[in-house]
Amino acid sequence: MDNLYNPPPLTGLNPYTGPFTQTELQHLLKRTLFGASKSDLDYFAGKALPVVLSELLNPAAVIPPPPIKEYTTSTTATTPDTAIAVGSTWVGDLNNDGTVQSQRRASFKKWWMGLMINQDRSVLEKMTLFWHNHFATETNDVSNAQYVYRHHQLLRSNALGNFKTLTRAVTVDSAMLVYLNGQLNTRTAPDENYGRELQELFCCGKGPDSLYTEADVKAAARVLTGWRNNNTTMTAYFDSTRHDTNPKAFSSFYNNTVIAGRTGATAGDIELDELLTMIFNVQEVAKYVCRRIYRWFLYYDIDASVETNIITPLANIFRTNNYEIKPVLQALLQSEHFFDVLSRGCQIKSPVDLVVGMCREFPMAFPPASDYITNYAHWNYMVTWVSNMQQNIGDPPDVSGWKAYYQEPQFYQIWINSDTLPKRNQFTDTMIVTGYSFGGKRIQVDGLALVQQLNTPADPNALINQLTSYLYRIDLSGASKTQLKQDILLSGQTSDHYWTDAWNLYISNPGNTANTTTVRNKIRDLLKYLLNLAEYQLA
Repeated sequence: MDNLYNPPPLTGLNPYTGPFTQTELQHLLKRTLFGASKSDLDYFAGKALPVVLSELLNPAAVIPPPPIKEYTTSTTATTPDTAIAVGSTWVGDLNNDGTVQSQRRASFKKWWMGLMINQDRSVLEKMTLFWHNHFATETNDVSNAQYVYRHHQLLRSNALGNFKTLTRAVTVDSAMLVYLNGQLNTRTAPDENYGRELQELFCCGKGPDSLYTEADVKAAARVLTGWRNNNTTMTAYFDSTRHDTNPKAFSSFYNNTVIAGRTGATAGDIELDELLTMIFNVQEVAKYVCRRIYRWFLYYDIDASVETNIITPLANIFRTNNYEIKPVLQALLQSEHFFDVLSRGCQIKSPVDLVVGMCREFPMAFPPASDYITNYAHWNYMVTWVSNMQQNIGDPPDVSGWKAYYQEPQFYQIWINSDTLPKRNQFTDTMIVTGYSFGGKRIQVDGLALVQQLNTPADPNALINQLTSYLYRIDLSGASKTQLKQDILLSGQTSDHYWTDAWNLYISNPGNTANTTTVRNKIRDLLKYLLNLAEYQLA
């Protein structure tokens, strides 16, 4: 699969001025949404690129209704949450029982999967996952489901806002204080965990121009002493008695800045603001984050030309706009570089992209929202699949996030291995052939419904052309399409009428059980085959 793509294009950030057809629209939507459904394409059809981008970058609703209690209160819980009615949200109930917290963490993941499957036509869901990967935490380590939910809401509500504001909020967020030991960081026993990751993973990165020192890590840890969690009220607060009040000196990388030691209730906030101002004055911060965004939306290979033509000017935009995220996305997603033919079909889909994309791109009837028990069960099924494919939402491998976005030289190729590729094929096969049933309610790909949405399904050549155009970013060869047509749609026959007659009979007389079954099975087999090819793994 790595041979399907060459080094990145040489184009830059100049606005794209070429044709904006369905091909370009699909490329844009498949990178900014999880999958591009037929309704998405129809909705945006005929609209100019600036209009489409404006809608993608301005979500209508940022804060969705919270997760609810859809689980049965565990009989093993010491303090069961019986006061929370089934169907009501648990996010305001301060229950510290370990068993209940486990059920709620699972509920959170199901809920999040549901949000991605039911996403609006904006980049919000993809950016929320981006920040989860960037400021990675693990629900199992955080443990407290309220902290997990609030951390997620923090990422979601700031996903298209200001990076500096988000970084500050994450620094004193309860979940992060647990995950990277911030709540244990005191003047008598400084914990360097968050101070290190703030620089190494969240702001400056590990590139050749990130020249912060080990002493800078220690100094940052001392600045951040005193922040704690109150596990009764489940809120974060600053404890001045645990704060290091001595001055903190930083290296020449930070212009030899000295942050004066403060005392009193405001010491933590004042020193934190000075620390972040110091870090964000370093030019490498904008470059590092822009590289992360580039790898998320375009491609992993950042060579010298991409660094010069894309990353550096993009970082200038980021700094000029005081670290606002939207101007960066606007510039990147409207650029000639983004729409260059070499930028298309070069990403390997993440497990979330594959699973959520399939749920959105194929007719699949989920129950109405009122049937939350069944929906949460269906969403949980998808959570299990992405986890089995090595992208467990809420629980990335570690603080660095998923390796596909930083591990050289493989990057996205890490998603595909001898364990995960069969599971990817098994997932698409299952959803096409049998689907998944819970409580007597089944979700399954309706291949016939998809084909009926196409222009000329009675023509086997047009049918295959339109399906491959819809599903793939890299087209199949004419010979491959001919072989597919003969082997599957024509059952080895040579005349196109074999399929045309069967389809027309199905449309005119769906009650003809034998013919309808034949047509349905051929569509099933065709889709199953198309989704098992390498081209379907690319976005």
